[in-house]
Amino acid sequence: MFEDINELTETVIGLAIKVHRNLGSGFLESVYQAALAYEMQQAGIKFEKEKFLPVKYADIVIEKGFRCEFFIDDQLVVECKAANELTNIDQAQLLNYLKISNLQVGLLINFNTSILKNGIKRIVNNYKGNTPRSQRTPRLT
Repeated sequence: MFEDINELTETVIGLAIKVHRNLGSGFLESVYQAALAYEMQQAGIKFEKEKFLPVKYADIVIEKGFRCEFFIDDQLVVECKAANELTNIDQAQLLNYLKISNLQVGLLINFNTSILKNGIKRIVNNYKGNTPRSQRTPRLT
């Protein structure tokens, strides 16, 4: 379990770079997702793949409001892409995921680049720095 969100994001980015170094660009998104899941499992990182989270709208709760690719250590959402480029819509989607899950940080990783660091976007939602987990506002469940 990671107390520091920055340490967690750094670790996940390192694993994504490892995947990209081994596979390169040009595969389907599902290949990168499976490889990243394998690397996180090998590293002992707690995560859920394809996790559904509810969305509140007016007086209703939409139980399967969104499905995030990786919900990591109850504090990070990661979305993988294999596209020509990341778009504003990709970023807005991840920001909405952060808002409804009440999380502060997400990673958008586009594996379809020659240098992976150019395909990584760190998205924040009301980031409060290194707030200890015990002092954070609970997320929606």
